[in-house]
Amino acid sequence: MWRSGSGLVLGLHRSGHGRLILEHALSRGVRALDTAYSYHRFGSHRALARVAGDLLGQFSISTKVAFFPGEDRSRHSLDPEELRAAVEHSVRDLGRAPDVVFLHNPERVVYSGDSAAALDQLTAAGVALRDAVAHGLCRSWGWSSWDPRPLRALLDAATLDGLPGPQVVMLRAGLLVPADVLDAGEAIADRLGVAKPDRWGMSPFGGRRNDPLWTTVNPRQFLSPKQQAAPLQAMARAAFALPEVSLLAVGTDNPSHLDELITAMTLELDRATIDRYRALLRHRAATPVES
Repeated sequence: MWRSGSGLVLGLHRSGHGRLILEHALSRGVRALDTAYSYHRFGSHRALARVAGDLLGQFSISTKVAFFPGEDRSRHSLDPEELRAAVEHSVRDLGRAPDVVFLHNPERVVYSGDSAAALDQLTAAGVALRDAVAHGLCRSWGWSSWDPRPLRALLDAATLDGLPGPQVVMLRAGLLVPADVLDAGEAIADRLGVAKPDRWGMSPFGGRRNDPLWTTVNPRQFLSPKQQAAPLQAMARAAFALPEVSLLAVGTDNPSHLDELITAMTLELDRATIDRYRALLRHRAATPVES
């Protein structure tokens, strides 16, 4: 069973994989971790097992597969045999089956321009992960997409007979996400039949947590009136509505930062302001730029 009473998932993309933050997360009710086969120089699973193996049974764990070591840089592949091997390797390194295994950035297969080949690869990859669930290598599987626009274009033009539907999707979320990315993420989740409780968000700060912009822009306007919140807390809370997600993956090695984010989950959103913001984003995207 997936456990995350706080609504937060502790993301390990840029994490040092220290025991302190894992222990603190557990003490504050954050019982979900998100990592990837390729994180921590392809060593995230081993680091977790080494540093906190005795704690991992208290967490739900999601991971991602599709990036593999290459000669000069990591390479992306949805080859079913490589995916299956990565899942098996992940289970061995973690010492347990992950709760969710995501296809990592599946939109990359669309970049070649061959739609039929891309759909074939997504189908074969989906079958591989569906079989991994059936064989007990993970409890569920999904898609984790940074830019779902190519996937939307592919699915809109395709007949989905035979394409295994992911059980979960993870999408980029927050105030910094462009309108067409938000719309595409919601569209593919709808097309694939992924219910809203099974839609997750990630990267609410766009990798720019310390950007000076947050001292001049006031994201508190997206909250209901008369609430006290720091700008980053308001941004994190707003990310649950942009797009609408049930869980949010956030990364930090600092216990006090995690405490701030946990507190942010109690804030109430101003839905009318969120809706106006979405409308403004769409209007801006549709308005030609004057030279």
